[in-house]
Amino acid sequence: MSGRAWGVLLVLCGAIFLEGIDVAMLNVALPSIRAELGLSTATLSGVVSAYVLGYGGFMLLGGRAADMYGRRRMFLTWLVVFLVFSGLGGFATEGWMLLLARFVTGVAAAFMTPAGLSIITTSFEEGPKRNKALLVYAGTGAGGFSLGLVIGGLLARIDWRWVFFTPVILSAVILLAALWLIKKPVVPVQRERAPQRADFAGAVTVTLAMLLIAYAVVRLEHPGRGWGWTLASFAGGVAALAAFVAIERRTAAPLVRLGILKSGPLVRANVSALLFAGSFFGFQFLVTLYLQELRGWSTLETSLALLAVGIDAILAPTLTPKLVAKFGNTRVIFGGLVLAAVAYGLFLPVGLDWTYAAMFPSMIILGLGFALAYGPLTIVATDGIAEDEQGLAGGLLYTAFQFGAALGLSAVTAVNVAALGEGGTPEAALGGFRAALLIPLVLTVIAVFVTASGLGRSARTR
Repeated sequence: MSGRAWGVLLVLCGAIFLEGIDVAMLNVALPSIRAELGLSTATLSGVVSAYVLGYGGFMLLGGRAADMYGRRRMFLTWLVVFLVFSGLGGFATEGWMLLLARFVTGVAAAFMTPAGLSIITTSFEEGPKRNKALLVYAGTGAGGFSLGLVIGGLLARIDWRWVFFTPVILSAVILLAALWLIKKPVVPVQRERAPQRADFAGAVTVTLAMLLIAYAVVRLEHPGRGWGWTLASFAGGVAALAAFVAIERRTAAPLVRLGILKSGPLVRANVSALLFAGSFFGFQFLVTLYLQELRGWSTLETSLALLAVGIDAILAPTLTPKLVAKFGNTRVIFGGLVLAAVAYGLFLPVGLDWTYAAMFPSMIILGLGFALAYGPLTIVATDGIAEDEQGLAGGLLYTAFQFGAALGLSAVTAVNVAALGEGGTPEAALGGFRAALLIPLVLTVIAVFVTASGLGRSARTR
């Protein structure tokens, strides 16, 4: 690749690194935020949920907006919004201020992330160059999340507000580099096929559907509270989604061309991504609770324990491209998912006196599995898709990742609470963790079978 091509790739990698580090740093800083602002448990949970709602609710719209109105424009505009509202979160003195800041930051990420991914998929020709670019991109995003756990622990010890201010500094640097390196396209994006009138009804219904479903999934974390609202949210989301499909079938210029879902590799990649994200984030959440609440480890010690999973940031751009070139994306994804299932299975017999040496195999194997699965899933989800729908393909993929993460967290929380019951002993807590650890394993096994269904049909690049 040329020097400018590497420059563009590094800028976009910086953006996905920013998104990963932002989420991870906040997660480990939550106890410090609660202590200073006196937030209730519901409000503290809402700080995380607000980002999920914004991200998951607007992702499809963000992906299509990149195709319709220009990828560079969407990327730069929403990077500025991300910068501003991350900074405002650092000045928060009330819970509602944090909720607003995180919601808008999530919306900004929902527009910025698929725009950045589609710039890569349209800047690098399909094949080895694009595969290498996407694997570097995926590894950087994963590395941002892994490093964010440690950096967030360090910053929280100084002042939790730096968890919000640090992304502002990174955003400013990325913005300046992007203005210089990412050039305007010679031919405006989607000029020939751009709709004369925006599909406003489609945009409203799909966003409403995603918001309601995301809200219902988040509410599952508290299974004993307000089942009526949870079911009503799911029902409202499904109804809005049905209305959206009906609108898209009738309109001459749909926001989302439903025919894109006829691609078997794309559908399998998105389903596998949803299941894999659910298993990964659910497992990480349970391990964090186990180490901090049951074993009494500090935030920093917990972050360092999870850092071994971050080996994927090294392996994704180095080992994975060679394996993809030799075996093809689908076989590499399959291998990564099998390794992840092994990692979760090894952790099932966790005990009250486990040393880190007993945990380490699960951590390192999971890091390897993530390195093999995450990047190739991104490649398969965007391979063979028309250039003017690359933003949509990216939006579908990141919607799957986001909903998967929310579903995994909610599922393990619900099982953990149900299995714990009224027991308050360490043994009862351990039993709850062991029961909940089955969820990541089951989700990954299902993903293995979904991926295996495409092994015989896929070409080497799929």
